[in-house]
Amino acid sequence: MFNYDFMQNAFMAGTVVSIVAGIVGTFVVARNYAFLTHTLSEIGFAGAAFALFAGWPALLGMMLATSGASVAIGALESGYTKRDNVTSAVSALAIGLGILFLALGHTSTTAATGILFGSVLGISRQDLVLLLALALLVIIVLFFNYRALRQLSYDEAGMFLQHGTQKMVRYIFLIIIALSVSISSQLVGSLLIFVLVTLPAASAKYYVTTTPQLMGVAIVFALFGTWVGLTLAYLTNLPTSFFIAVIEVLIYLVSVWQFQKNA
Repeated sequence: MFNYDFMQNAFMAGTVVSIVAGIVGTFVVARNYAFLTHTLSEIGFAGAAFALFAGWPALLGMMLATSGASVAIGALESGYTKRDNVTSAVSALAIGLGILFLALGHTSTTAATGILFGSVLGISRQDLVLLLALALLVIIVLFFNYRALRQLSYDEAGMFLQHGTQKMVRYIFLIIIALSVSISSQLVGSLLIFVLVTLPAASAKYYVTTTPQLMGVAIVFALFGTWVGLTLAYLTNLPTSFFIAVIEVLIYLVSVWQFQKNA
């Protein structure tokens, strides 16, 4: 299996994506931003569709669309209710625009399927280098803002009272989510991004409590789903994203069952 270059690229890309998704997903789950992540994935679909229509790389269009939308949503939100309303409206518009750009650009079925469901087995070395660069950027930004992001996720009110700077940290966090969504789309596609970004971290919280432990377990769950999913996809010639989604959902269900059993 590893004699083929495309499988080497796929496993390396999958490993990078899983690590980023596990780390960022910890804050996403703590902040209750799962719905926002789902919305950004749909916005990413529109951005990728426009990029193909304009002749740009799909990843570039997805990054620009998700980053711009995350900043706009952050500027418009004034509370959880309003945020959900704003993201719902933006989500509906994004899906419509994505379909429009695919139709106008006469995008091939293969390209459209790659946007929606991922095409990790077709990733090139150049794509892998770009993916590594983006992942490194996300991790560096997280490293230098770790304490602020942790406080934003678990004690936003206290952060505001102490510093009054939570708005800037929130924007940084939203852009990190946007970049993570763009990175994860290369593995599972725009429709299933939340599978990697939210489910491993949501499963991890049933086993551990501290933030570093949550990150570690979330990364392990994400890597397990990705590696097993890629292996099964190679053996069966079925979509990778299908296996990853099933594995992560099963891990989550077992985690919930185990927690309820021990409660």
